[in-house]
Amino acid sequence: MDGDDDGRRVTITAIAREAGVSVPTVSRVLNGRSDVAPDTRERVEELLRHHGYRRRTSRTVTRAGLVDLVFNDLDSPWAVEIIRGVEDVGHGAGVGTVVSAIHRQSTAVRQWLQNLRARATDGVIFVTSHVSPPLQAQLRRLNVPVVVVDPAGVPATDVPTIGATNWAGGLAATEHLLALGHRRIGFVAGPTHLLCSRARLDGYRAGLEAAGVPVDDTLVRPGDFYHASGFAAGAALLDLDAPPTAIFAASDQMAFGVYEAVRRRGLRIPDDVSVVGFDDLPEARWASPPLTTVRQPLVEMGRLAARTVLRLAQGEAIDSPRVELATHLVVRDSSAAPREP
Repeated sequence: MDGDDDGRRVTITAIAREAGVSVPTVSRVLNGRSDVAPDTRERVEELLRHHGYRRRTSRTVTRAGLVDLVFNDLDSPWAVEIIRGVEDVGHGAGVGTVVSAIHRQSTAVRQWLQNLRARATDGVIFVTSHVSPPLQAQLRRLNVPVVVVDPAGVPATDVPTIGATNWAGGLAATEHLLALGHRRIGFVAGPTHLLCSRARLDGYRAGLEAAGVPVDDTLVRPGDFYHASGFAAGAALLDLDAPPTAIFAASDQMAFGVYEAVRRRGLRIPDDVSVVGFDDLPEARWASPPLTTVRQPLVEMGRLAARTVLRLAQGEAIDSPRVELATHLVVRDSSAAPREP
């Protein structure tokens, strides 16, 4: 690199790329952290000296005052909860939130990137997305830090992620139904490409296996986290020759779809079938009957994602690139012991 005489033109990202390390590693060296291998520290410090890099103070950091929050789709109530969390932190930091939906389309991603190049941003938060290496490289060239909430697939090691204890939540819901006496427990799964969906299914399977209850694959039905798939899966489960006495849906919206399938068959919850969801959306407590569900801290996940991306934008190191916030079961009126045949 040349043109670094004033110590301002070279960036932490450029130093990281030349040293073959991550941006957080360079930040740890700059902050004097001890958790850096000696040879890595020496290599980074040599490059910092060579390029005359001088760390900017908080008074000289130029901020855009904006954070981008990118969803695949915006037609889900849980998206609103994530937005609330991001905006809580943004408001306190004097940072606005730009919300976008890319609908899993490459053309939409290209348009979003074009818009991003035309303005500045302090960082990007992707939700239930896979940040491909080419997209990550383009954002790195723009010196834009990235955080992913509920990643699809295994993210790159230098991309921080925020999630919830989905496996533990799936286990807790299943153990609750088993403790009530249910042995035929249906499961409506989420999209298989999402790590959170697979973890919830694994928790369900683990709960059955620990109780010595064989996993019956006919009781596991696919879904996509939305009402319609919950309705279709619930209908299919209830139409089995030996229907389940309880159904655990991997999202509240799918649980509400199961509610409708139960209603249309003239059955009652929880007298004829217990239903458990996952999310604890605000409407769960107002459903009829109120929904037993696994609460994941969606607002706090949004807050933590915003705090993390703003710290990265300031060149600060983060404590851990992988964070899972705790889930817990909220028992309401949609689950009860199975009725005697």
